[in-house]
Amino acid sequence: MAGDSRALVVGVSGCSSSGKTTLARLLRDVFPNTFILHEDDFYKAETELPYKNGLLDWDCAEAIDLPAMVDALSYIRQHAAFPASPCDAHLTICIRHPTLDSKEDQNPVGQCPVPAATTAALRSRVAAALPPSHPLRSGSGLRLCLLDGFLLYAPSVAAVLPSLDVKLFLRGSYAKAKARREARNGYVTLEGFWTDPPGYVDKVVWPNYVDEHAWMFEGGDVEGDFRKDVLQREGIKVLEGASVDADMEETLAWMVDAILEELHKHV
Repeated sequence: MAGDSRALVVGVSGCSSSGKTTLARLLRDVFPNTFILHEDDFYKAETELPYKNGLLDWDCAEAIDLPAMVDALSYIRQHAAFPASPCDAHLTICIRHPTLDSKEDQNPVGQCPVPAATTAALRSRVAAALPPSHPLRSGSGLRLCLLDGFLLYAPSVAAVLPSLDVKLFLRGSYAKAKARREARNGYVTLEGFWTDPPGYVDKVVWPNYVDEHAWMFEGGDVEGDFRKDVLQREGIKVLEGASVDADMEETLAWMVDAILEELHKHV
């Protein structure tokens, strides 16, 4: 792309099994010139992961190669594309190219709960909202990068925050997270394949989610009300008035509107 190309980075974060990856893929279908970067593609090697309650901990900041992810985001914001190679000349350190061997893209996301007609209608809404001259539609240097990640806004990953133009957060209940997570077959990793051991949600996933996100909620109750002062201060957008396990079709429509609001600033 041209030298003046740039990307807007939209964070899609939230509770495990809240639909982040599915929604990111749907958004990619709705918006033109859009691509996805997965936080999961920046996991450290299994031998470098910490332990929690006697189990390998994949659900914490220490499991992610944050410098590599920040470096990739910096490049993407400036060039509207993934680095050309694992050790691109523009970078000060080598990073793993997310598109060469994306482990996350090898994981199934299950049947899409959003009808194709809804996605088509939202695509038409975007086309009507953005004139052909808009840089995202015209191909004149603007692209949209969706950063799909389980941990993007917490203090433990503060280095990521300056790279995010929009912060969308999806919450979820313990019951739904546990049911969905335990229904998964497993995950492709650098070393092969990981399957959550028995009790993993209760011993690792949910406690970590609470520890990292309690500050966003009244009384630290991650199934309760958001702290509006915190959301406003941090610029985090949520689907207001929705139940803890919001309808995915409604959530997708809200996300489209939130992204359009930002895109209208870049005419």
